[in-house]
Amino acid sequence: MARIAVIGAGTGAMAAAARLAVAGEKVTVYERSASYGGSVGRHEHEGFVFDTGPGLLHLPAVQRDLFVKTGKESLEQCVSLTQVDPASRHLFADGTAVSLPNASRAGIAAALDGALGAGAGARWSDFMDRARDAWDRSRRPLLEEPLRPDHQVLGRDSYPAVRQRRLLRPARQAGTVAEIGAWELADPRLAALLDGYALAHGLDPRTAPASAALLPYMEQTFGSWYVEGGMRELARAVYERCVARRVTFVFGAEVVRVVEKDGRAAGVELADGEVAEADRVVLGVRPRPGLVPGQVWGADDVAVRAGAAGRFTVLLSLRGGREADAVHRTVVHGADGAAEQEAVFGGRVAAHPTVTVLRPDDPATRPDAEHEAVTLTATTAPQGPVDWRDPEVRRRFADVLVERATGAVPGLRERILHTEVRTPAETEAETGAEGGAVPPPALAGAAGAYLHPGNLTRLPGLYLAGGWAHPGGGLAHAGMSGTLVAGLVVEGDGFRGSR
Repeated sequence: MARIAVIGAGTGAMAAAARLAVAGEKVTVYERSASYGGSVGRHEHEGFVFDTGPGLLHLPAVQRDLFVKTGKESLEQCVSLTQVDPASRHLFADGTAVSLPNASRAGIAAALDGALGAGAGARWSDFMDRARDAWDRSRRPLLEEPLRPDHQVLGRDSYPAVRQRRLLRPARQAGTVAEIGAWELADPRLAALLDGYALAHGLDPRTAPASAALLPYMEQTFGSWYVEGGMRELARAVYERCVARRVTFVFGAEVVRVVEKDGRAAGVELADGEVAEADRVVLGVRPRPGLVPGQVWGADDVAVRAGAAGRFTVLLSLRGGREADAVHRTVVHGADGAAEQEAVFGGRVAAHPTVTVLRPDDPATRPDAEHEAVTLTATTAPQGPVDWRDPEVRRRFADVLVERATGAVPGLRERILHTEVRTPAETEAETGAEGGAVPPPALAGAAGAYLHPGNLTRLPGLYLAGGWAHPGGGLAHAGMSGTLVAGLVVEGDGFRGSR
């Protein structure tokens, strides 16, 4: 039985901890905050309950596999999952609105034709066919295997862009999300729809490789799911599974250094000076200077990503019940996507941000049927380029989000009882992520610029899990990282993923 120290209690780190404990290892998790879950948080106010991180679950097979492999009770026996249908409603700048059904390619095509005009559904369906090809080409090496030593192979974009001939000019092929929208989808509303998927994951459509087509493909193929009681219930279930498997948690324990001895990871040093010895260490937080030894990465390794975007969230307690035909998720798209992207990824506050409005039909989130809990979210520049601690900056941008959301929530302003604002500054304080940045998922293409550091490091005994490690951020991707780390620890460095 090996002693394993896990740094951080995010969902990816806990997934690794539960799997390792089932394999017979003695696992201790050290978490700097007072609770588990990392970015999967919860805010409560006078009977209103809000998610402060992800609001929906995509690719639930990752979580189902975790519960199957770590105990008798399935995921559905531990939390209540419901499919969100329609999956999303989209409000475009020209006043057009469309509701997209959950996990129905034909239904989505029909909805787009009906709202945007004949041919829109076919163009989107053709794009999704190419996205499926990208998924088939890159799924295993990108998501289900540890990052290969020859990871440069993932520097090639897996998306089969359409080759477009042009009169008297060279043929062209889309290499970015924005170019797919402009050249293949050929409708500003379809382009905005695609851009919204990239933005929601903290990616700049102007530079994100075309392989980001995987993001709408995964959502529209495998569906959108809501955890009754909020996504925090999923984090609770994972935590309880860890405890049932005899994982030890130490909260309020900030790790300041991974201890190295005889050329391998040998434990962790806490902020109070205590050193906890271990045979292996799993780093489940964003690596920072001083935390890990200098020889963890070599010149040929993927670098730790920098400059990721943050999230600005407004939590609204509303008087008045949710109307019967309300949609769980509405995306209000901006009028000028290029200007929004220039602001967000240029370190400024966007004037007309894309806003996601979440209105769960869940009694657990509100005091009674005469009230409603609504969450507004926008992708923003991280803390630093913008000072999100400034009360006036916070107030003005929160007001912008509320104004943008009025088309999605009838009588919104008049119904507000209480407003809670959460910015990248709060994310930084609570999770320790520099600037409150939220890790994006890994993507193939762009010469490997969108990959994350591998789960296996050059320091023997030190492994990386969570959103800042391969295969990147998001609940599903972080869960995959936990699976990969457990496989590497149990089966050795030659582990190539489950088949």
